[in-house]
Amino acid sequence: MRDILITLIVFVGCIYTLKRPYIGVLLWSWLGYMNPHRLAYGFAYGMPFSQVTALVLLVSMIFSKETKRFPINAITIIWIVFVLYMGVTTLFAYFPEDALKYYTRVIKIQLIVFITMMLITDMTKLNSLLWVIVVSIGYYSLKGGVFTLLTGGGNRVWGPENSFIEGNNELAVASLMIIPLMAYLYHISDGIWIKKGLIAGIALSFVGALGSQSRGALLAFAAVVIFFWAKSDRKIIIGLGMTILSMGILAFMPESWYQRMDTIQTYEEDSSAMGRLNAWEYAYNAANHNFFGVGFDSWSPITFALYAPNPLDVHAAHSIYFSVLADHGWLGLLMFLSIFYLSWRKLKVLVNKTVGDPAFLDMNLLARMLQVTLIAYLVGGAFLSLSYYDLPWHILSFVIVLELIYQGKSTAVRTL
Repeated sequence: MRDILITLIVFVGCIYTLKRPYIGVLLWSWLGYMNPHRLAYGFAYGMPFSQVTALVLLVSMIFSKETKRFPINAITIIWIVFVLYMGVTTLFAYFPEDALKYYTRVIKIQLIVFITMMLITDMTKLNSLLWVIVVSIGYYSLKGGVFTLLTGGGNRVWGPENSFIEGNNELAVASLMIIPLMAYLYHISDGIWIKKGLIAGIALSFVGALGSQSRGALLAFAAVVIFFWAKSDRKIIIGLGMTILSMGILAFMPESWYQRMDTIQTYEEDSSAMGRLNAWEYAYNAANHNFFGVGFDSWSPITFALYAPNPLDVHAAHSIYFSVLADHGWLGLLMFLSIFYLSWRKLKVLVNKTVGDPAFLDMNLLARMLQVTLIAYLVGGAFLSLSYYDLPWHILSFVIVLELIYQGKSTAVRTL
C-alpha cells in the first residue's frame, strides 16, 4: 500500500510539475529530505523517484513560459566557481572513479538548489518549500523525540537509511536546523492546531536531538538556544521557555547520556574523539601536500598511510571544514567559507533593512531564523561530515531568494 501511495504522489506531482515547474522543486525536496520510498517495503524502495522528478522538472523549465533568471551576485559567482572547482579536484583525486561518482551526486544536488533560486520567486512559494522541508525532516525529528521519551533517553535516534542523515549525529543537527524554520512557520500560521503542532514539533525536535546522544549535537543545541533567544522578539518569554525546556530535557536524560557527554572534557580517553583528531590532522597534511586536495571519497587506509599521524586509525572527516579541506585543498575551503560568510552578511543586512517595518515583518523574522539555522549547521557541522548535504545549500539559496523578493517588494512599495 505504501509503495502504491508514494508512486501515486510522485506521478501526480510530476503532472503538476509540467504545468508549474516550482512544484518539481517541492516534490524533489520531499523525496530528498524525507526519503519516503525508504519507508516502503516493496518495489518503491529502490525506485529512482528523485531522478525522474528532476528530469520532469528540467523538461518543464524548457517549455515553461515563466521568466527564469539565475541571480548573479558575489555569493553565486563564488558558488558556481566552487562547484566547477570541485570538478577539477575530481580530476586530480587519488581515486578518480570513486570521486566522480560522488561528484555526480553533488552536482545533482547543486543543480536543484540552483533551480530553486530561479523558480521560487515569491513568499508563497518559499513558504511552501519551507513547509515541505520541515515536514520531511520533522517526521524523523518528532519520531526521534517520541522514541527518546518512550525509551528514557537510553538509546540513540537514527535517520532514514542510505541518506545523509542516517546517522544519529547527522539527524540531530538536521533536527536542530529545522527548529528555527518551525518557529517562523508558527508565526505565519493562523490555525490553532497547526500552531500547537509546531510547538510540539519544536519541543520534540530538541528532545530527539539530544536523544541522539551526539556530543556535537549538544554543542549545536547550546548554540541554537542562545541564538534563538538572541534573535527572538519576546526575549523574556522565549528565554524562560527555552530554559524550562532545556532543564526538563537534561533532567530527563539517563546517566549513560551524561557519561557520554562528559567525554567532551576527557577526549584524550575517548577513542572516537582521538580518531577525529587523527582524521583532522590527516586533512591538514593532505591539503598541505596536495594543492587540489585528495578528492572526494578518499578517506581510506591508503591515503591515511601517507598523511595521518596514526595510519591505522582510519576515520571519516567528522567535520564539514576538514572534509572540504582534505577533498579540495585550502582554496576549496576558502571558497566554502566565503559562501557562508557572505550569506551571513547578506542576512544581517536584510535584517537591518526590514527591522520595524510592518510591510516586512515576516521577511525580517525569516532572515533571523535562517541565521539561527546556519548557526546550527556551522557549529554542529564542525563535528560531522555534512559538507555536501542538501539542506545547508538549500538554506543558502533561500538567502538569495529572500533578498530578491525583498528588492522586488521594496521597489513596489517605493513606486506606490
